[in-house]
Amino acid sequence: REALPMDPQQRLVLEVAYEALEDAGHLPEQLKGSRTGVMLGVSSAEYQHHVFSAGPSHLDAYSLTGTMLSAAAGRLSYVLGLEGPSLSVDTACSSSLVAIHLACQSLRNGESALALAGGVNVIVIPTGMQLLAQMQAISPDGRCKTFDARANGYVRAEGCGIVVLKRLSDAQRDGDRVWALIRGSAVNQDGRSSGLTAPNVLSQAALLRTALASAGVSPSQVGYVETHGTGTSLGDP
Repeated sequence: REALPMDPQQRLVLEVAYEALEDAGHLPEQLKGSRTGVMLGVSSAEYQHHVFSAGPSHLDAYSLTGTMLSAAAGRLSYVLGLEGPSLSVDTACSSSLVAIHLACQSLRNGESALALAGGVNVIVIPTGMQLLAQMQAISPDGRCKTFDARANGYVRAEGCGIVVLKRLSDAQRDGDRVWALIRGSAVNQDGRSSGLTAPNVLSQAALLRTALASAGVSPSQVGYVETHGTGTSLGDP
């Protein structure tokens, strides 16, 4: 009964988080009562609209807990018995990255001893696609042409990704396999730009400078850059 109105995003988070812990060499049952944080990027509430459309006679308390965005992170903490901070983050396209930034901050200030961070997205109903198409954000030909003069929109995708984060000193002490080191991160907002969804190049440059300063890295030391290109005529310039 509880599973029927549960957002597939919540199911994915439970599954992928378990796989992430296995990969990190942690037994999930041993984390019960620990200061393990959960920071999850999730911005789609499409399944809630699907569930609620059935009408009041088909709804119960599980219809709410199964579709609340906060429950995507909260259910994982509940199932594993994690007692660190647990929050769902919606900053649109940057949700997963902001979740990882917050997880790093929580680890650095000692609030968490371990953190599960990432994001999830599932496309359930066509309404979101229709509205994004009206914003001219979706590519009408289904091709994303990032950094291209022909850029005419992006292509939506589904999935879930979660990483297990720990302070480097703790990981080395425990003999953990370390895949990568996050040296620094930063978050800001475009502020007053030419429009609500329009980027601000000055704010973006300031963000990069802040992130490099946080990491103690000079631009000349950067050897690989992964970008978020919107693939739209508004965002790509």
